Amino acid sequence: MKRFLLGFALALFVACGDDESSFAPRDDEPTSSSWSSEGTIGSSSSVRSSSSVASSSSSVKSSSSIASSSSAKSSSSSAKSSSSSLESSSSEAYQHWFPLNGDLKDKYATFVDSRNGREYYYILMEANGKSLKVMAENLNIGEMVWGFKDQKDDSKIERYCYDDDTTKCDRYGALYQWAEMMQLPSECNTKSCADQIKPNHQGICPDGWRLLTYDDFKFIINSNGNTHGVEGTRSTFGFGGYNTTGFSLVGAGSNWDYNFTSLNSATYWHYPEESSQYTNEGSFYSSQGTNSTKNPRLETMKTHGFSVRCVMVENQAE
Repeated sequence: MKRFLLGFALALFVACGDDESSFAPRDDEPTSSSWSSEGTIGSSSSVRSSSSVASSSSSVKSSSSIASSSSAKSSSSSAKSSSSSLESSSSEAYQHWFPLNGDLKDKYATFVDSRNGREYYYILMEANGKSLKVMAENLNIGEMVWGFKDQKDDSKIERYCYDDDTTKCDRYGALYQWAEMMQLPSECNTKSCADQIKPNHQGICPDGWRLLTYDDFKFIINSNGNTHGVEGTRSTFGFGGYNTTGFSLVGAGSNWDYNFTSLNSATYWHYPEESSQYTNEGSFYSSQGTNSTKNPRLETMKTHGFSVRCVMVENQAE
């Protein structure tokens, strides 16, 4: 039984244009451009972040503090942080397509997912004397599968790229079904696997990181002096927000019922939870439309392809 509870939305004034170019499936490939510290798309030199958060992020920097993964879907890896400043450049990193919040540049750092060499920004979120380190970009890892297929090869990580175009994965991050995100057998998309959900569930996040939860997002909305609600989490580029928190949400869209939709006008992600009533449904977050809600907790089909964000394990808001 399908249920679509999309009663949540927020203020949005954004162009909904889409690049219709399409490419055959391939794995992640590095690009050479970057975001600049002034909050605009940068030139062909890539940006590595400051070490301002490095003193409290040794679990990302040290391979000895991050255990290797033995999962059937992902290879062994140890996350690592870069050492240069936001203004410095390197030709090795991936393109960062959307601007971070330049006013918070001292709160950003980067790490590299050694499974595919992709570099990600993450940011220190602070509120009420607590803190959280969370990715400021969507996860992008795995072998692309066509959008009309399920992600059902449990021997590897699989991803959707919007419009079956891998450049969309580079720009917006990849899209994943619930079981894929959770790194559980694909049959968990149609039956209950609640007994396999762990505290600090890693899923397809890099070692030393875990999946974003509902409570994490509530914390993020109220972090870093944000007074704009959910719009304060949105990137100023391409999603019409204020990005007060530095979370830099982009309109990555979704693969909804095996159809790509809502690029540049909505973003979604599954939580590591199941519906309390239906085994083929899970909790998810939606940011779209013209209204807002302070309770972005809805339920929908596990087979929808949504974005993934990760949180550093060593710091938790609760």
